[in-house]
Amino acid sequence: RLRAHAYDCTYMRVLRLTAALCLAGHAHALALARAPVAPLAAAYGMRPRLAPARSAQLSMQAAAAGDGKGGPLAKLRAKLPPPAELKKVTPLGAMFFFILFAYTILRDTKDVLVVTAPGSGAEIIPFLKTYVNLPGAIGFTVFYSWLSNKFSQQQVFTGLVSTFIAFFTLFAFVIYPNAAALHPTAAVDGIVAALPAALAGLSAPLAIIRNWTYAVFYTMAELWGSVVVSLLFWGFANQVTKVEEAKRYYPLFGLGANVALIFSGLYVRFVSGLRRTSTAADPWAGSLKLLMGGVSAAGLVVLALFQYMQKKVMTDPECVPPSAVKQSKTKTSMGIKESAAYLASSPYIRDLATLVICYGMSINIVEVSWKAKLKAAFPNPNDYSEFMGAFSSCTGAVTLFMMLAGQRIFKNFGWGAAALVTPTMLFITGAIFFSLILFGGSLSPLVAALGTTPLMLAVVVGAAQNILSKSSKYSLFDPCKEMAYIPLDAEAKTKGKAAVDVIGNPLGKSGGSLLQQAMIFSVGSLAASTPYLAGCLFVIIAVWLRAARSLNTQFTAAMAEEGAEA
Repeated sequence: RLRAHAYDCTYMRVLRLTAALCLAGHAHALALARAPVAPLAAAYGMRPRLAPARSAQLSMQAAAAGDGKGGPLAKLRAKLPPPAELKKVTPLGAMFFFILFAYTILRDTKDVLVVTAPGSGAEIIPFLKTYVNLPGAIGFTVFYSWLSNKFSQQQVFTGLVSTFIAFFTLFAFVIYPNAAALHPTAAVDGIVAALPAALAGLSAPLAIIRNWTYAVFYTMAELWGSVVVSLLFWGFANQVTKVEEAKRYYPLFGLGANVALIFSGLYVRFVSGLRRTSTAADPWAGSLKLLMGGVSAAGLVVLALFQYMQKKVMTDPECVPPSAVKQSKTKTSMGIKESAAYLASSPYIRDLATLVICYGMSINIVEVSWKAKLKAAFPNPNDYSEFMGAFSSCTGAVTLFMMLAGQRIFKNFGWGAAALVTPTMLFITGAIFFSLILFGGSLSPLVAALGTTPLMLAVVVGAAQNILSKSSKYSLFDPCKEMAYIPLDAEAKTKGKAAVDVIGNPLGKSGGSLLQQAMIFSVGSLAASTPYLAGCLFVIIAVWLRAARSLNTQFTAAMAEEGAEA
C-alpha cells in the first residue's frame, strides 16, 4: 500500500506541475506542485528530491550551522595550521627530530668511549669539559664569526653540518680501528708510574692524552649539541618563525624531540643486541660503525630538509615575509669580550645566563658521580652502551608525559612556576641520590631486603634522578628559556642569545667540572669528594632559584609592557 500511495503522489505531482506550467508560469508551478505533496510525503517519511544546486546550498548551510555549534569537524579544522604555516613548520619539526636523533646517539657513545677507555674513568669528564670542551667552544665561536662574515647562512649551515658528518664517519671507519697506533699509551703509562702519590690526581688529565682521539670525539659530540641544535637550528627557526607561531609550535617541536630520544635509544639497544651475536674480534668496532652510520644518515636528511626549505619555503612570501628573509641574511656576531660586556650590562640577560650556567653546573655535578657508579656496574662497553640506550628511551618517554604536564603548568600557574620546577626537581632527586651514596652503609638491611646491591641501587636511583631532571629540563626549562627572549627587542634577542650561547653554555658545562677538579686534587678522588659536591650542588640550586624569581618579575613586566603597546 505504501508503494501504491507513493506512486499516486508522484502521478498527482506530475499532473499538477503540467497544469501549473500552463496557467501560472514556472516559478508559481514549482510552489503549487510542492505545496500539497510535501505534507503527504512527510507523513510517509519521504523527502522530496531537490535540485543539485539547491541540495548543495542546503548542505553548505547545514555545515555552517554545525560549525557555529562547534561540531567535531569544526574543532578539528580550527586546530589544523594554515597551509602556509604547515609548509614551514613540518620540515622544521622534521629537522629537529633528526638532529636530536643523532645527538642522542652521540651523547651515549661519547660517554662509553671516554669512561670505559683503558686507564680512564668518570674522573676524566670534568677535565674534558674544562680543558678540551671549553677551549673548543671558544675556538669554534671565533671560527663561526669568521664564517658568518665570509659566507651566507645557507653556506655556513651546510658546511658545518657536512663537516660533522664527515668527522663522525671518518672516526668510525678510520680513526677508531687504528686507535692503538695513534694513542701514546706506553709513554703515558710511564709518566703515570713515575708520579709521586701526592700527584695521583694527574692521572685523570693524563688519560685525555692517552686517549686523545676519544677526547676529540667527545668534544665534537658536545659541539653537535651546542652548535647544530642551539646555534644553527634554533637560530634558523627563530629567523623564519613569528612569535605567535613560536608559541604554538615550539612545544610541538619538543614533543618531536622526545620521540627522537625514544627511537634513538631503541636504535642503540638494537645495535647492542647485534654485538652479542657478533663473532668479530672487536664487536664494539662494528657497533660503532652502525651507530655512526645512523648519525650520518640523520645528518644527510637534515641537509636535504634544509635545502628544501631554502628552495620552497624561504622563497614563498606566504611562509616567510620578505623582511624576515632579508633579516636572515644579516649577520650579527659577537666576540667573547663583547658578549661578556653585554651580559654584565643587562640584568635580564644576566639572570637568563645564570639559569643556563646553574643548570649546567648542577647536572654535571650529579651526572659525573652517577657515571662513576655506572662504570663500576657495567665495565664492559657493550653493557654500558645498552644501558645508556635504555636510559635515553626512558628519558624520552618520561619527557613526553612531562610535556603534557608542562602545558598545564604554563596555563594554570604561569612562567614563574614553570621556571622553578627544574631546580626543585634537581634538588629533591639530587638529595636522594647523594644520601644513598653517603649513607649506604646504614641502608644495607633495606638494600638486602630489596634483593639488590648498594652499587646497583645507586645506579638505578641515579638513572631515575637523571631521567627526571632531564625530562623537566626538556619540557619546562628549555621552553622557559626560549620564551624569555620573546618580549625583548630585535637587538636584545640577537645579542642576548649570542651572549648566553657563547658565555653561558661553556661556563655551565665547565663550572661544575672546575669544582670537581678542585675536590679531586684536594681529597684525592671523586668518591671522597662526594659530600662536598653535594653541598656545592645545594648552593648552586639556591642561586638558580633566586635568579628564576628575579627573571620572572622582569619577564612579567616586559610581557605586560608588550601587551599595552599592542
